[in-house]
Amino acid sequence: MRPVFALTSLLVGCLAIPAGADEAGHAEFMANCAVCHGEYGKGQGELADLLTIEMPDLTGIAARHDGSFPMLDVIHIIDGRSGMRAHGTNMPLWGERFTAPVAEASGPYAAEIAARGRILSIAYYLESIQE
Repeated sequence: MRPVFALTSLLVGCLAIPAGADEAGHAEFMANCAVCHGEYGKGQGELADLLTIEMPDLTGIAARHDGSFPMLDVIHIIDGRSGMRAHGTNMPLWGERFTAPVAEASGPYAAEIAARGRILSIAYYLESIQE
């Protein structure tokens, strides 16, 4: 029960302080996304040339949506479990990947909270790098 409370507190803290989410999101992005999307989100990661789908410039998401960052759509794309997928099927289902290790240790509810927090942090970071 304690891990659920701690994860809930962490998630609420991230929601209250987007700057903290930007920092956490940057770390998550570098660990999980930069290999394909590049260090600066421009689509020039180490594996980008090996993929069959062109990596998008993630710094232009808002520009492609008339200047408005589509937060919920970005969250759904990162998560991948809602049916809203990016890049066809090449992008990992981060919702599943982020949930699995926590579920084994703390159960499904704590795992879902942790996964949503990590995904939200990445989305806040992406919002912060818009040009």
